Amino acid sequence: MRRFGHGLVLGKFYPPHAGHHHLVRTAQDQCERLTVLVCAASVESVPLADRVAWMREAHPGAEVVGAVDDIPVDLYDPAVWEAHMAVFRGAVPGRVDAVFTSEEYGGELARRFGAEEVLVDRERTLFPVSGTAVRADPVAAWEFLGPAVRAALTRRIVVLGAESTGTTTLSRALAGHYRSRGGVWAKTGWVAEYGRRYSEEKLAAARAANPAASWPDVSFTSEEFPVIARRQDADEERAARLGSPVLFCDTDSFATGIWHERYMDGRNAEVERIAAGGRRDLYLLTDHADVPFEDDGLRDGPQLRPWMTGRFREELERTGRRFVVVAGDREARLARAVAAVDELLGEGWHFADPLPENVRAEAS
Repeated sequence: MRRFGHGLVLGKFYPPHAGHHHLVRTAQDQCERLTVLVCAASVESVPLADRVAWMREAHPGAEVVGAVDDIPVDLYDPAVWEAHMAVFRGAVPGRVDAVFTSEEYGGELARRFGAEEVLVDRERTLFPVSGTAVRADPVAAWEFLGPAVRAALTRRIVVLGAESTGTTTLSRALAGHYRSRGGVWAKTGWVAEYGRRYSEEKLAAARAANPAASWPDVSFTSEEFPVIARRQDADEERAARLGSPVLFCDTDSFATGIWHERYMDGRNAEVERIAAGGRRDLYLLTDHADVPFEDDGLRDGPQLRPWMTGRFREELERTGRRFVVVAGDREARLARAVAAVDELLGEGWHFADPLPENVRAEAS
């Protein structure tokens, strides 16, 4: 196999998929050094920075650079070609020995770089997928997407509510319901409430010091809540990278802010900052009505449940988050929740169209 000094892979990676990764790995195997140039147009809805980050994560041995290219593609217009090449050479100024591509334009691109063309799986037989196909139907193309892209596209559903209102029961039932659909949905994930585990550990520590200790003997500090919020977000992100197109979470960092308010009588700016950085697609608020209070040793009593339900609702409304209140018995709550999730999934994923391309065949 011939080896090259400096290879180049160029594309939109909108978004990156298994075919792109195969192209890059093939190029890495044949080059001493490889540059991956990610070109994004301003009209596209996935930021250039995200695509660069995704490709760097997937290919740490390559040099991944990005460039904004707002010039429509026309393979038959020399002036358009020169405009594109000015962008490309600005991002990759050095000598290029080989251009690796699966595209119709690969030969001309290589010629203009003064490089050799290496064509890789032009017919997409190894990985029958394209960027266009992913944008049209991410669920159908899910198996071809890497962990970082899956995490970005996963619809995240958070179940939250006051104590003993069935958040764990409902979130786990939802995960089981979607897993039962099979196929790509079989890997639907569920994220546990880290705050509960944290509370169990605090109670265990208190009992280690005093075997007679109970939940009222446990106290929190404000500084503990950002720790809980960060861990909750980290667990969610990890699960989103591994699962199906939908993920169910038993609470999130946004809810942690309300719990801080409940225990510390005020808000926590750091928890608010953490919660503001996340993206959730739908909240399911479990009403305290119709659910009898059960003391599991980590709860204070039913008297605060109406207040907490109200505060969750107020903050969801104030921050403009999409939410649905679920009430009734278990069956009614699950049915209402499934309907809300199906409605969300039915809306699909919306990618802005890329710039027009005057080519003979589809480019990925």
